[in-house]
Amino acid sequence: MKTLYLSDLDGTLLRPDERVSDYTVSVLNRLAERGVVFSYATARSFATAGEIMKECRVSNPVIVHNGAFIVDGASGQFLHCNVLNRSEAAEIYAAFIRNGLRPIVYSVIDSRNRFSYFKNGNSKAQNDFLQTRIGEKDLLRRARVIGDDAQALDGDVFYFSCIDDPVRLERVKEALTDKYRCFYSRDIYSGEYWLEVLSKEASKAAAAQKLKEMLGCDRLVCFGDGLNDEILFSLADERYAVGNAATSLKKIADEVIAANTEDGVAHWLERRLLCGRKSI
Repeated sequence: MKTLYLSDLDGTLLRPDERVSDYTVSVLNRLAERGVVFSYATARSFATAGEIMKECRVSNPVIVHNGAFIVDGASGQFLHCNVLNRSEAAEIYAAFIRNGLRPIVYSVIDSRNRFSYFKNGNSKAQNDFLQTRIGEKDLLRRARVIGDDAQALDGDVFYFSCIDDPVRLERVKEALTDKYRCFYSRDIYSGEYWLEVLSKEASKAAAAQKLKEMLGCDRLVCFGDGLNDEILFSLADERYAVGNAATSLKKIADEVIAANTEDGVAHWLERRLLCGRKSI
């Protein structure tokens, strides 16, 4: 049987400095040489995930934006996507505006993955985040400054994110959660509160099922740390939570492995797949 090994990135495969260790790079590259089917599923865009993982030979398609897209692991070409229709995007955007929030809006514009934002009206935390994604750091020129609400919904919108006051974010979540997939959490790096909204059809689990079919895999083994990995765990044949994972995720895991600070995923993969104990 052919198995897909699928890992979350932040808090799972990545260390607290948002980097993959030299040891993990070595393990993943040895797995690639053996033909092990490994990929990752992340809330990040391919631009930021791909930069972090550039030393790893992950040629299989990868899941980004919490399941909104499956993209080619080498080129970033779109292979499968879940975009919002015009009325859905407008409804989500209006819920943020009603609560005095300016979300970052992710869209496909002229076949390119872009994100649109206002220079003014952002929280300090959101401005701090934007500074890590614009200017010289924006290698693929994804950033798009806008001046009015109409521009925010240009192109095919697929994802909204906002970092702001938790009370206001919770109001937006309550207004949208019945119709859309909402991820509300505290960022593991900054401690700030985030709300991410996308199509109800988009999830890591739905994308993982599609990826299994694309790769001709029979089984799914997953690794994760956060609440947004729970739906992915529900689909997996085997599920492993890292030691720093949320308590609720540990409860549904088959096993709790070493934390991300200890390269828990890489050690598990090496022990199970590179030491001759289990077939791939």
